Amino acid sequence: MKPVRYTATAIGLHWVMALLLATLFSVGIYMHDLPLSPWKLQIYSWHKWAGVTAFLLVVVRLSWRYTHRPPTLPESMPTSLKLAAHVGHGVLYLLMIAIPLSGWLMSSAKGVQTVYFGVLPIPDLLGKNKELGDLLREVHEILNFVLVAVVIGHVGAALKHHLIDKDDVLTRMLPWHSR
Repeated sequence: MKPVRYTATAIGLHWVMALLLATLFSVGIYMHDLPLSPWKLQIYSWHKWAGVTAFLLVVVRLSWRYTHRPPTLPESMPTSLKLAAHVGHGVLYLLMIAIPLSGWLMSSAKGVQTVYFGVLPIPDLLGKNKELGDLLREVHEILNFVLVAVVIGHVGAALKHHLIDKDDVLTRMLPWHSR
């Protein structure tokens, strides 16, 4: 039997990731132009810890999704829109992997090792290289703004399903809604 709702674990991971990614983006914007200070260095550390956590959570999320199939899209939905939904989800997952990896690569190239929660050193993936670090900073920023655009599309599609199509695509991902 095909599920009609996402599992509680999938719903929880979805909303925790949404909150974490929104926070990471907001903090990233805030810290970008801060003058060099102990506060800026602390914010950067927190941002990196949260980025590592987001990366670990997306691995958990993908594992869960692989072993717990999501509900199918409505039969009334045109094939082209079903394809767009699958591509959109694929892009979201790709970005949730690529963004923390680009941050990790950038930190490595800039010669600033990430120490997860100040305890666990994460190995650098690249040697120190200022030009490459600067390029990876731009890649990291661009990927984040692409993520914002895709999330806006994702939210817009969910609202369209709820308000115009009047189907259950949105409500089956809401934690407080049950069938």
